Amino acid sequence: MTNLAALSGAMLKPIRLFTLGLLSLFAITNRGLAGPEIPGEKQSRPVAMVGGTIHPVSGPAIENGVLLFDDGKIVAVGQDVEIPVDAERIELKGKHVYPGLFDAFTDMGLVEINSVRATRDQAETGDVNPNVRSWVAVNPDSELIPVGRANGVLLTLTAPVGGLISGKSAVMQLDGWTYEDMTLQPDVGMHVQWPRMAPVSDWAVEESAKEQMKRRDEALERLRQTFDDARAYQKARQADGERHPLDLRWEAMLPVLDGELPLIVAANDIQQIQSAVAFAAEQKVRMILYGGYDAPHAAALLKKHDIPVIVGEVYRLPERRSDPYDTPFTVPERLRQAGVPFCISGAGRFGASNVRNLPYHAAMAAAFGLPRDEALRAITLSPAEILGVADRVGSLEPSKDATLFIATGDPLETPMQVTAAYIQGRRVNLDNRHKRLYRKYREKLQRLEEERP
Repeated sequence: MTNLAALSGAMLKPIRLFTLGLLSLFAITNRGLAGPEIPGEKQSRPVAMVGGTIHPVSGPAIENGVLLFDDGKIVAVGQDVEIPVDAERIELKGKHVYPGLFDAFTDMGLVEINSVRATRDQAETGDVNPNVRSWVAVNPDSELIPVGRANGVLLTLTAPVGGLISGKSAVMQLDGWTYEDMTLQPDVGMHVQWPRMAPVSDWAVEESAKEQMKRRDEALERLRQTFDDARAYQKARQADGERHPLDLRWEAMLPVLDGELPLIVAANDIQQIQSAVAFAAEQKVRMILYGGYDAPHAAALLKKHDIPVIVGEVYRLPERRSDPYDTPFTVPERLRQAGVPFCISGAGRFGASNVRNLPYHAAMAAAFGLPRDEALRAITLSPAEILGVADRVGSLEPSKDATLFIATGDPLETPMQVTAAYIQGRRVNLDNRHKRLYRKYREKLQRLEEERP
């Protein structure tokens, strides 16, 4: 028995070494591909940013200002701020401090590579999925999170898409070990993909106009039936909750029916917008419009029903061949002039991959009439107000989260560089895959230059 045990041990030893070798190789490969960005550590003492220009967004810029935060919360902002003896003092002469930029509609954490099906988790099968919770599927190790973070985007609304009722979204902060760490506010809105109201004549659309209208009517009927079923369920549960079985789909609809959770309706065409607003008024539910290409044409209707707009992409092509080239660029300014509350999202082609470009959508709106301070507000405080988290983020004010970044200049200008960022007082890593690849191939070029005869 002793010899057999010794033989077994000798045979298992190379297997263990081989296994350890594979694990080591996997760890090295994983570090190389997934990146070494580690979430920031909890703040251990007060931090005072001194001598820079503070941009609260909720008020005028403060030259040569001081921003003090402790335990993840902003304590004071101004020129005459008493700095605690034990505070970490950060000198910011010539630099600027801004609240974290906020993209109000993304698939951040749900999609990694758009062309690889296994990395896409932004949509469930079926048309009616109100019980879907987008935040539980967020991948905190996504390579796209540190890329967006490095350009000042520290907050996103991560939303599901697909089907008719896609599910619920959450406001996420772009730092954390788990999705629980990253979730700033769950249950922000219920997402609905409004059907096109008019038929499309296009080579890519195989259905006839009659078939498209039939599909539209079926979708609208399904939507009404969903609300009717949810109300019937609500009444049954109120009458006899113990005996009536629990249904997670209809439970998810109850906050919508009670007015606690808004419908975030994706619609661009004027007919879609009018139809969606009429439906929300009929059902007596709150609504936020996402997309809003034609929203300026429905400004009076939106103001009447107190419906804000999340402008989906500014830097894009016109919807119609007859539209002027700058139509999408002027949507924010036309909404501002009409008095419709709005914010700007960078959502669009390639989704989360382009979240880093959020400030340039606002910059394009500024280039076509939107005042610069309003453009900055549209990607900071305005989305926080529209999505119900302005008591915590969106501006630099006492008692709000210390979610902010230090920059060399105006975030609406491409030369601007983010030199440091904090999320709830935690200093976060600004390295990312883009920077690592840049360093790698810069080194390659340098070596080639050195080896050249």
